[in-house]
Amino acid sequence: LMCSCRVWGGLVQAGGSLRLSCAASGFTFDHYVIVWFRQAPGMEREGVSCITSSDHNTYYADSVKGRFTISSDNAENTVYLQMNNLKPEDTAVYYCAAGSYFPGGPIEQFYSGTQCVDHNLAYWGKGTQVTVSS
Repeated sequence: LMCSCRVWGGLVQAGGSLRLSCAASGFTFDHYVIVWFRQAPGMEREGVSCITSSDHNTYYADSVKGRFTISSDNAENTVYLQMNNLKPEDTAVYYCAAGSYFPGGPIEQFYSGTQCVDHNLAYWGKGTQVTVSS
């Protein structure tokens, strides 16, 4: 199993952009969801975005809607998180995780309605610091 994340610049000014990537291999299931999490000091972990395999449905936390875009290259088992119009409140350690989901099952498997969640996630990537200066 291999699951890792890469950031194309960990320090940006407010209003700037960053692109994160998460590459994974060795999954033992066909239907999976990739989730981007972040956690800032003193804050709970937040699932900012997630994407499902095959149908490529995307979901976002309220805090990043309209600014972040998740996409995937399924052939390369890579998921990207394009972060635009970054704000200081986006400063956190970002990491990705993956797990199986049940097609046709409740969306709450991976999305609470306000953010992505960590149910049934078995693969966890290494965190990467993102800092946004004001």
